[in-house]
Amino acid sequence: MKTTRYIALLRGINVGGNNIIKMTDLKAAFEEIGFTAVSTYIQSGNVLFSTQEQNKQTIEAKIEEHLSKRFDYQSRVVLISTEHLCRIVTSAPSTFGTKPDEYKYNVFFLKEPLTAEKALESIHTKEGVDCIYTGEGVLYLSQLKSKASQSELTKIIGTPIYKEITIRNWNTTTKLLER
Repeated sequence: MKTTRYIALLRGINVGGNNIIKMTDLKAAFEEIGFTAVSTYIQSGNVLFSTQEQNKQTIEAKIEEHLSKRFDYQSRVVLISTEHLCRIVTSAPSTFGTKPDEYKYNVFFLKEPLTAEKALESIHTKEGVDCIYTGEGVLYLSQLKSKASQSELTKIIGTPIYKEITIRNWNTTTKLLER
């Protein structure tokens, strides 16, 4: 049976002192589910693992249920295969990530069934400050650092779709592909 490598992007852990989970405990929790070759990357809830299970919804449901019970919080996970992550990185706009001294680059990973087109309906940008591009299950966002205080992107927090998104900076996104 085919084994697939996945990355679980956990939403809302180890941010602002909330839902604090040690990476060793998180790794152990994924092993308890039966996943193999489990590793974590930085403290923001990036877990790489392998499984023979091919149904993404089944995997997501198992992870969310187990983590919610084990760590006593409402777990939300965006699950992507390493193949999908490769497409996300290679399909980024050509200039995305090329001027880190001038721009902040983030990738909004969307929890299915949310689509990039639907997410765009709730996101407002400020001309000359924010740029947004759609991708396969993601939005690529760049923000001019010198005008970051004028950005409209923070308003996404108050939208219904916010709980269906997890954000990673471009550096983390590309580093996950290297792991």
